[in-house]
Amino acid sequence: MDSSLPPSSSPAPRQESLIEYPSLFPIKVMGPKADGFVHAVTSIAHQFDPAFDATTVELRESKAGNYLGVTITVTVTSREQLDELYRTLSTHPMVKVVL
Repeated sequence: MDSSLPPSSSPAPRQESLIEYPSLFPIKVMGPKADGFVHAVTSIAHQFDPAFDATTVELRESKAGNYLGVTITVTVTSREQLDELYRTLSTHPMVKVVL
């Protein structure tokens, strides 16, 4: 057995991100077409990107008009920040899907 090889039980090295930081990053959030939904999404965006520009928000209704797609573009500075932003959006009670 070659002792220069790492043991097979060692964890895989952390993969490098394909995103260069800082970067403008669009995120699509879907939820009900209800009062407060867009505000909730933009408030979370501001928490993670204080320079977030709410005028860049794009809205798209579902065909039946029951749901709303909200696209926000935030400046992300690290993988950790992006992961936490996704986690925060995903756990909001009004949010159905984050892409």
